[in-house]
Amino acid sequence: MARVKGGLNAKKRHKKVLKMARGYYGARSKQYRTAKQAVMRALAHSFAGRKQTKRDFRRLWITRINAAARINGISYSRFMNGLKISGVNINRKMLAEMAIHDAPGFAKLADMAKASV
Repeated sequence: MARVKGGLNAKKRHKKVLKMARGYYGARSKQYRTAKQAVMRALAHSFAGRKQTKRDFRRLWITRINAAARINGISYSRFMNGLKISGVNINRKMLAEMAIHDAPGFAKLADMAKASV
C-alpha cells in the first residue's frame, strides 16, 4: 500500500486556524503557531464571555427592579418574597421591563407584594 503524506491535512488545519485569526495584530494573523495560540485563547474567552453576559444581565435586572421597588416603598428582597407568596410568577427580565416601561403595573405588583408580606 502506498504511503500517505500528511501535508494536505496539515494545510487544511493551518488554513482553518489562520482564517479564524484574520484581523489579529501582527504575527498572530500570519504565523500558524502564534495564530493557534491566539485563537485558542480567544475561543476560551468567548466561551467564558457567553456565561458572563448572562450574569451581567441578571445583575442589571435586579438593580432596576430594586430601584423601582424602592420608589414604591419596598426593598428588593421583600418585593420578590411578596411576589412569591402571592403566587405571581414573573421572571426578573420582565419585571425589569415593567419597571422601566409600565410604572403603574409595577406599582400594582409592589402593592400586592406589600400586602402579602
